[in-house]
Amino acid sequence: MDCLFCKIIKGEIPSSKVYEDEYVYAFNDINPMAPVHVLVVPKAHIKNVDEINGENSANIAKIFEAIPKIAKACSLENGYRVITNCGEDGCQSVMHLHFHILGGKKLPETMA
Repeated sequence: MDCLFCKIIKGEIPSSKVYEDEYVYAFNDINPMAPVHVLVVPKAHIKNVDEINGENSANIAKIFEAIPKIAKACSLENGYRVITNCGEDGCQSVMHLHFHILGGKKLPETMA
């Protein structure tokens, strides 16, 4: 598989790791849109939200269990935003499900 995020998870491409456990890998975005911009990905390759099903949804639960830990480690005490994009029209740039944690400042309401 020629997936950028799968290669990052395997250590084939370097990243600035923020968090890792058995199911989840998180790293700093190389093009941050906020002072804190972390990408959180399941280690299992899931293309996007449309591919979440009964067989893989536990991976998504693990992501949402990890997000508060990651936010705390990044000192996001005043809040943060979690975003995911799905498909071409949703501006998904890497076809491996991922969630953006954005924070570190007051975010504008229109930021997506």
